[in-house]
Amino acid sequence: MDILFKNDDFIFSYRVGGILIRDGKILLQRPKNDDYAIIGGHAAAMETSVETLKREFEEELHAKIEADRLLAIGEIFFPWGTKPCHQICFYYHVHLADDSIPLDGVFHGYDELDHERIDLDFCWVPLEELKKGTKVYPLELMPYILEPQQEIIHFVSKQA
Repeated sequence: MDILFKNDDFIFSYRVGGILIRDGKILLQRPKNDDYAIIGGHAAAMETSVETLKREFEEELHAKIEADRLLAIGEIFFPWGTKPCHQICFYYHVHLADDSIPLDGVFHGYDELDHERIDLDFCWVPLEELKKGTKVYPLELMPYILEPQQEIIHFVSKQA
C-alpha cells in the first residue's frame, strides 16, 4: 500500500527518486506530452526508501539498481489535479547493477497510479541539455545534480 493520502482538501505523498547518470547523461522519465522528471515512485508501508527505489526501477524499467548515497530531501508543493499536494521526497544517486536496459536513446515503459496506467518514455538526456535549461522537475534539484555536493541537501519546491 502506497504512502499516499488523499482527502477533500489536499494530498500527501511520500516518494523516492533515483538519479542515474552514465556517460554524461541522466536517465529521466517523461509521461506523454509532459516535462521530464526524476525516476521513482511512492514508498509502500513498512518499506525503506532504498527498497522503494529498487522496487520502482524493477517495476517500471525492469532494471536492477544499487543506491550509492542520499543526495537530497525535498519538500515539494504542487497541484495534483484540482487539489494541492504536499510531497516529501528522498533523492539518491544510483547505479545500474546490470545492463538490462538500453544505455542510450529513448525506451518505453509505464507506471500505475490509482489503478490507471500511465505510459512513460525513459530518456537518456545529456547533462549539457540540463545546463541549457531543459526542464526537469523538481526544478530546485537540478543545480545539485549538475554540481553534486558532499553533504545531503534540503530544498523546498513550490510549483504553481
